[in-house]
Amino acid sequence: YTEQGQSPWLDNLKRAWLQSGEIQSWIDRGVRGITSNPSIFQKAIETGVEYDEQFGELIRSGTDVTDAYWKLVTDDIEAALALLRPVFDESDGVDGHVSVEVAPSLAHDTLGTEAAARHLDDLIDEPNLLVKIPATEAGVPAIRTMIGEQRSINVTLIFSLERYAAVMEAYIGGLEDAVAAGATDLSHIASVASFFISRVDTEVDKRLDAVGTPEALALRGKAAYIQGQLAYEMFRETFSGPRWEALEALGARVQRPLWASTSTKNPAY
Repeated sequence: YTEQGQSPWLDNLKRAWLQSGEIQSWIDRGVRGITSNPSIFQKAIETGVEYDEQFGELIRSGTDVTDAYWKLVTDDIEAALALLRPVFDESDGVDGHVSVEVAPSLAHDTLGTEAAARHLDDLIDEPNLLVKIPATEAGVPAIRTMIGEQRSINVTLIFSLERYAAVMEAYIGGLEDAVAAGATDLSHIASVASFFISRVDTEVDKRLDAVGTPEALALRGKAAYIQGQLAYEMFRETFSGPRWEALEALGARVQRPLWASTSTKNPAY
């Protein structure tokens, strides 16, 4: 971060690391944000004993399994938010965020996503929280609505340039909606766009293998990072010019690209 101006975020969160000091050690080593998702929590809860006592107490008290899951998750998120709050304060809100994702069953439900994001944001109610919404067709309008309500959002699962353009439009449109509703200071609204890298190669390489020509095979492992470069060009172009400058004058922050899925999925690479 200090040398390159890049903010490394950790895509993992589990109670064992919170209790042992592992998360704090990552922060001490330069991690400036943490993301989580349902599969990360599923693995942590299934494989770790740290959740057993609380989970048992919740079930014995009559809490159903889904509500018990969300209680375990929100407790971990709140603990991580507290650890990263100094980074958030020192960076004037640029870094120090922790992300919690809406349920994957809502991926194609716009109104359900809005309700879930609103609930999580109100329940946890910390300035360095980002609620994660997937960039599905149903998710994009929910993103605009949440930004318009001045809530901070991590847009996840972006795989294409076309969808990335729609995500940036949802963010800027949401900021404009907030202004239309009377907002005069946009500086507290944060957002990142999680653009996935290596999983693109996983898909494109299958198609190149199917073509099978020397020219096609020579292109394996190249589509993902080239698309990432194009996405960054789009980012720089979108967050410039009169439309953006009008929002920037009210304190609006750019929606930073968050490069996700950066570890290769092909051992040959």
